[in-house]
Amino acid sequence: MPLRLTGPDPRYQSSYLAALRELAGEGNGHYLELVIPAEPGFPGVDYSLSRLADPGVFEEFCAYTRALDDPATPKPSSWVTGTYLWMVDETDTVVGRISLRHELTPWLEEVGGHIGYAVRPSARRQGYGTVALGLMCTVAAERGIDPALVTCDEDNVASRKVIESNGGVLEDVRNGKLRFWVPTERPTA
Repeated sequence: MPLRLTGPDPRYQSSYLAALRELAGEGNGHYLELVIPAEPGFPGVDYSLSRLADPGVFEEFCAYTRALDDPATPKPSSWVTGTYLWMVDETDTVVGRISLRHELTPWLEEVGGHIGYAVRPSARRQGYGTVALGLMCTVAAERGIDPALVTCDEDNVASRKVIESNGGVLEDVRNGKLRFWVPTERPTA
């Protein structure tokens, strides 16, 4: 299945907004929106669905999201530096997003993990999550993260299968989250 991870890019605006609308329709718009209130030392950002329809705002959103890979980029005090990529299929359609947090805070160690992902509803059950997690594991390995912590809700069977398909080993369950350690260094043939 052809799938690639790409940095946020304004050329995907239409496809990205369609994916965001799908996720918002099921109450998960927060997976693709970026709305963070201001706090001391951080001005806040508002990249909601309604604002992202504006091409200029969407371009700004893409630039900011790419910049989150740089420790110097302003972000909320509870955030760590991370790599945020989009899953793009062979038709150049955004089918989801995946992120790598470069370090773990106590909250991320308990609940969030190193890697988080979301696949738009119309693209689920096609293997995109499995492929994307494998690709992101390569990015994690390049950053010296091995293994990576990946979590999912206890009742999220699909996500559990994605993680286990990538070699995830269940450590335990905390706060309703299954916590898996996924090897990122892949054996070479």
